Amino acid sequence: MKMELAGVNWVLAAAGLLLWTTGGSAAPMECHFNSRALCVFEGSHYSLGETWMDNMCMQCTCLHPVGVGCCETVQRPVDFPAWCEVRVEQVTCKVSLVQTADPRLPCTPDEDIKDPSHGSLQQQLHG
Repeated sequence: MKMELAGVNWVLAAAGLLLWTTGGSAAPMECHFNSRALCVFEGSHYSLGETWMDNMCMQCTCLHPVGVGCCETVQRPVDFPAWCEVRVEQVTCKVSLVQTADPRLPCTPDEDIKDPSHGSLQQQLHG
C-alpha cells in the first residue's frame, strides 16, 4: 500500500511539473486537470507522459492513472480596445484580433479613436 501511495504521489508531482512547464512564458495561460478523464482522444490511446492537441487548442498530457492535464497553447492579447475581440481558429490555433461589429475586419487601433476602455480576455473558438 505504501508503494502505491508513493507512486501516486510521484505521478501527482510529475503532473504538476508538466502542467506548470507547459504554460511557457505566454500569459495568461490556463491549465485544467481532470482526474476522471481517460487518456484517449479521437480513438487514440495514450500512455503516461504522452501528449496530444485537442480541437480547442489545448495541449493535453496523459497522467495515467490519475487523469489528464490540459493547458492552453495560444498567446492571447491582453490589452486592446473594447470594440475588438480575440478569435482563435480551431484547427490552426491562429489568434487574431477582429472588430466586434464586423468580425471579418481586423482590429487596427486608429489614432482617431480614443477609447480608454480595454477588451475582455474571453476567447471565442471558431472553426
